[in-house]
Amino acid sequence: MSRGVRKGRDLNGWLVMYKPAGITSARAVAMVKRITQAAKVGHGGTLDPFSEGLLPMALGRATKKLTQVLGGDKSYRCWIRFGAETDSGDPTGQVTAEGGPIPELQALEAALLHFVGTQQQVPPAHSAIHVNGVRAYTLARQGESVELPARTVVIHALRLESYSDGVAEVSVHCGKGTYMRALARDLGRHLGSLAHLQRLMRTATLGFTLEEGITLEQLSQAVAEGRLDMFLLPVDRMLDDIPALRPQADCVGSPCSP
Repeated sequence: MSRGVRKGRDLNGWLVMYKPAGITSARAVAMVKRITQAAKVGHGGTLDPFSEGLLPMALGRATKKLTQVLGGDKSYRCWIRFGAETDSGDPTGQVTAEGGPIPELQALEAALLHFVGTQQQVPPAHSAIHVNGVRAYTLARQGESVELPARTVVIHALRLESYSDGVAEVSVHCGKGTYMRALARDLGRHLGSLAHLQRLMRTATLGFTLEEGITLEQLSQAVAEGRLDMFLLPVDRMLDDIPALRPQADCVGSPCSP
C-alpha cells in the first residue's frame, strides 16, 4: 500500500461558499470536504463563528494559491451597536462596559470620515494573533490580560447604509488585517460612547462577490444532482481581472435567492 496518497476525489478549483453564522470556518471546510468528497480543501480567510458571508474554498491545486491572494482587499457589511462594549467585541462576549450617549446621525457621519485611510489599529484581545506562541483569544478566555501592539491598516471606504435605534449599518472596504470588531470599538470611543459589532457579513474577498456565493445546502443539492461543475471555478479565477464563469442562478443575496 502506497503512502502519502490522499483519499478523496481529485477536484481542483474554487467554490464561492457563503458561510452561515454559528459555525467556525474550520467546520465549514469540513462540511465542504464531506459534501464534495474532495481530497484537499482550504479556505480563503477565516471568518469568526458569529460572522457570515463569503468564505471561498480552494480545492486541490487551488490551495497552492492561498498564500498569494490572502493579502488582498476585503469588503464587509457591519452592524455596530452603540451603548456597550463586550470583551470579545461582538455579541458572543460578556458586556464589560455600558453607557455613553447614543451618537447623533451627523456626528456619526463625520466620525466615519475620521477612520478612512491609513491608520494604527489595536487588534481585539479575542483575536488569533500569537502571543508568545499562544493565540491571544486563548489567553483572553483564560482571564489573562492581553495587550496587543497597534498595527498599520488601511480602510479605503466607509459608507453609512442606515442608522436606527442605536445600530449603524456600515459598508467597509479595507485592506489586509483590518479588524471590524476593533473598528466598532474605536468608532464608539471616538464618539464618546461605547460600541461593539452586533452582526458582520463579508461581502467581497479574493475577487469574489456576494452575488456569486452559494450555501452549503445549495452545494449539497448540486453534488447530489451531478451539477458540481456548474459551481467549481478555475484555479486562477480569484484574480480580479478574470471574469466569473459560473451561472448567476442559485446565488445568495438580493439579486436572487435559493
